[in-house]
Amino acid sequence: MEISGWLLFILFVQLIHGIGTWKLYIKAGRKAWEAFIPVYNGIVLMQMINRPKYWILLLFIPVINLFLFPIIWIETLRTFGKKSTSDMLLGVFTLGFYIAYVNYMQEVTYHEKRDLKAPNKTMDTLGSLSFAIIVATLVHTYFIQPFTIPTSSLEKSLLVGDFLFVSKFHYGARTPMTPIAAPMVHDTLPFVKVKSYAAKPQLPYFRFPALQKIERNDIVVFNWPADTLYHMYKAADKRYDKPIDKKTNYVKRCTAIPGDKIEIKDGIIFINGKESILPERAKPQYSYKVAWDGKTQVNLDYLAKELHITDGFGQIANDTLIFSALPNESVERIKNVPGITKVERIIHKETDKTIFPGTKAWNVDNLGPIYIPEAGKTVELNKETLPFYKKIISEYEGKDLKVTGDEIRIDGKVATSYTFEQDYYWMMGDNRHNSLDSRYWGFVPADHIVGKPIFIWMSIDGINDGIKNWSIRWDRLFTTVSGTGQPQSYFKYFLFALAGYFAFDYFRNKKKKKKEDA
Repeated sequence: MEISGWLLFILFVQLIHGIGTWKLYIKAGRKAWEAFIPVYNGIVLMQMINRPKYWILLLFIPVINLFLFPIIWIETLRTFGKKSTSDMLLGVFTLGFYIAYVNYMQEVTYHEKRDLKAPNKTMDTLGSLSFAIIVATLVHTYFIQPFTIPTSSLEKSLLVGDFLFVSKFHYGARTPMTPIAAPMVHDTLPFVKVKSYAAKPQLPYFRFPALQKIERNDIVVFNWPADTLYHMYKAADKRYDKPIDKKTNYVKRCTAIPGDKIEIKDGIIFINGKESILPERAKPQYSYKVAWDGKTQVNLDYLAKELHITDGFGQIANDTLIFSALPNESVERIKNVPGITKVERIIHKETDKTIFPGTKAWNVDNLGPIYIPEAGKTVELNKETLPFYKKIISEYEGKDLKVTGDEIRIDGKVATSYTFEQDYYWMMGDNRHNSLDSRYWGFVPADHIVGKPIFIWMSIDGINDGIKNWSIRWDRLFTTVSGTGQPQSYFKYFLFALAGYFAFDYFRNKKKKKKEDA
C-alpha cells in the first residue's frame, strides 16, 4: 500500500473513531468535534481516561499498537463505568466496536477520578505482561535485537554459536513493514512452526536517520533478498514471495558499497581496481589441497583441534587431503606438520552458471567487474546489461518490465537506460568457499538492511550438537564485533561491575533498614 493509501486509511479510522465515541466525549465535558480531529482526539482521549499522552505516539508504531489498542479500549470502557469482565472481553473481541454500542445504546456516567488500579489480579497480570511486551518489542524493533550465528559463512570472524546484539540505530532503525505480526519472533512461531504474520496489509518503507553509513568491510545483518521459503522450518515446495522484513536474517561482510565496481580474481577481491584490504579482525578462509608423503601418519584430530580447523577437513584421496575452510594462520602452521609436502590454495577455474547473473563464464573465485547500483545513478540497458539489473527493476523497485526481442519496456515505455531509486550493496562471507552470498544472488537493496552487529554476549561451541556437547567460549564473552586489533573480552569487567552493584545495593539496604529501626 502506498503512503497516500495509508493516509486515507488513517483518516477513515479517525472518522470511525469520531462516529463511535463523540457522545462519550460530551459526557466527559468535551466538545463533539474533538472526537473527529486526528491525533488531537487521541490526546483528549488520554486526558479523559487519565493515561499518558505519549501513548498516542505508541499507537503509530506497528506491532506495538496491536497490544496498546486493546488496553485503550478497556480503559475507555472502565472510565465510563463498564468494567465487568464481559464488558472488557466485548471491548477486545469486537476490536473496540463495543464502545460504539455503548456510545449510542447505553446510558453511562463519566468517572473522572476513577481508581486506575486493575479490578482484579488477572487483569493486573495481563496489564503488566502487555506493557512488558510493549517495552521489549520497542527495544527489539528500534534499538537492539539479539541474533545468533547459525552457519560458518563468516567463520572465523564470527563463529557458529555466537550470540550477538545487533544495533538497529547505527544504520537507521527501519519501521516494520508488516504491521500484523507476533512480537519478538521472525517469520515463524516457535514450537507450532507456523507463519508469525499476516502478509497483508503492508506499510510503506521508512527508515529513521542513521548514525553512520555502511562502510566497506562492515559486518551487516540484512534480510536475505533471495528468500522464497515458506518459513525457516520448511523447504520451498514452490516460490513464496515474503514481505521484506520477514525474509530470513543473514549476516555477511559488506565488500562493496553503492557506486563501487567489484571484481574477483583468483579469489582476491578488487574494489575500483584496487585490492580490498580486510581489517585485522577479519579472517578469510579458502579451500586448500594438501599433499602428504603417503607414509607419515597424519592425525586428523590434531589438524582439527590444534590448527583450529572446524569445517570440512581431512577428506583423504590417495596422497591428498582436502580442506574446505582454512584460515591463513592455519595454512602457515600446517606446512610444518610432519609428512606434509605441499599446501596449495584451490582456485576455481570452471564456469559456474549459478553465479550471478548467470550469463557469464564466471565462478566463485573469478567474476566481474560488476557495478554496484547507487541511488540516482543511471545505467545503460541492453541485452548484455539487463541480467544484472532485471531483479532490481522488476522486484526491488516494482516496475513492470517486459522484454521482447531486443526491445526493453519499463512501465509500458521503451527503455534504453535505468535510474536506480535506492542504494545496493554487495555482501560476502569470509569463508569464501562455504558462503551463500552475493556471488549467487546479487545485490542487497538498502531497504533490506536490518542492522549492525556490535557485541557478542555469549558464545557456545557445539551449539548444533545437543546441549550435552555445549562448551562456552569464555574468551569471546562480552567482545565487540568491530574495532581495531584482536577481539578482547570485557567479561571480567562486567563481573566486577555486577559485584560492585550488589555490594552497593547491600549496604544501601542495610543503611536504610538501620535508619528505619532507629
